[in-house]
Amino acid sequence: MTAETGGITVAVVIGSVRDGNYTAKAVALVLDELRKVPDVRVDVVDPAGMQLPLPGADGPTSSVEVVRRAIGDATGVVFATPEYHGSFSSVAKLIIDNLGYPSELSGKPIALLGVASGEIGAVKALEHLRSVCSHVGGIVLPGPCSVANVRRVFDEGGKCHEPVVEERIRGLPAKLLEYIRRSVCPWESQEETVRGELG
Repeated sequence: MTAETGGITVAVVIGSVRDGNYTAKAVALVLDELRKVPDVRVDVVDPAGMQLPLPGADGPTSSVEVVRRAIGDATGVVFATPEYHGSFSSVAKLIIDNLGYPSELSGKPIALLGVASGEIGAVKALEHLRSVCSHVGGIVLPGPCSVANVRRVFDEGGKCHEPVVEERIRGLPAKLLEYIRRSVCPWESQEETVRGELG
């Protein structure tokens, strides 16, 4: 929850910068679902146009601060990536590498979304992304959403032509919100109560 709204904030990370990328098309369905929920604020992390330094390069940029603030202030995260060469995108890794230490992902519930043009979907990308997010302390939820044959599923305008796939994508934020409401919000309410009693 956030101090500003008293509600839930979800950061949605787009792990691609290619023009017309299919990751963003899938993310649009996630965003549509999240924006239907009155007490949920959405913060989109879109690296297109950002200047994120490579690991070891000089100092944080304003883009780094934007990304860290968005994820640091979030109650939960939806992390989306295309599958590139059997793993998640270098853009997604660059975002993670710029989240500091301890990582802004630490302790955050994370729902994963992957898209791929192949028949088996983004299975390898999601396995690797799960491993890295867990390594930096994220709480990766079970049941990631993998979209196979993404170029056939979505047209250039972003319309999804597979109702079953669309339903699966739209169901992902519901799983995240259910976890937050059951596990994160009660814990935060308890902590606020204890602090109030001690204060």
